[in-house]
Amino acid sequence: MSPINAYLTFDGNAAEAMRFYEKTLGGKMQMMMTMGQAPGAEQFPPGAADRIMHAALAYGGGLLMASDSMPGMAYEGMKGFGVALTLDTVAEAQRVFDAFADGGKVGMPFGPTFWVEGFGMVTDRFGTPWLINGGKPLV
Repeated sequence: MSPINAYLTFDGNAAEAMRFYEKTLGGKMQMMMTMGQAPGAEQFPPGAADRIMHAALAYGGGLLMASDSMPGMAYEGMKGFGVALTLDTVAEAQRVFDAFADGGKVGMPFGPTFWVEGFGMVTDRFGTPWLINGGKPLV
């Protein structure tokens, strides 16, 4: 069975966000294509050329994928979901949480819970909501 992968949509800053995730999570960018590099790019609206059509970051056996919205389309941000991330150690989970919290908004401070050694909720500066677990499961 294939893993479930997240696909994020940004409003013109997908490249910056995906490079940040690659650096923070230690994954490997498999591809990042702009709309201007795509076949038929001349059919896209003005201002689309530098936006990301598709990016894929390989991480932990799955993919974190993303694109930018088209210029002129209403972008209401990311809502109704959270990207759950489980890390092997509390220290690694705390490091990632802190990186995402820098310029972002903490929903629940990172700390021990009844289900895992460390957990926190944060929306990073790009608007992506994260649920970060770290360490050993306790239940």
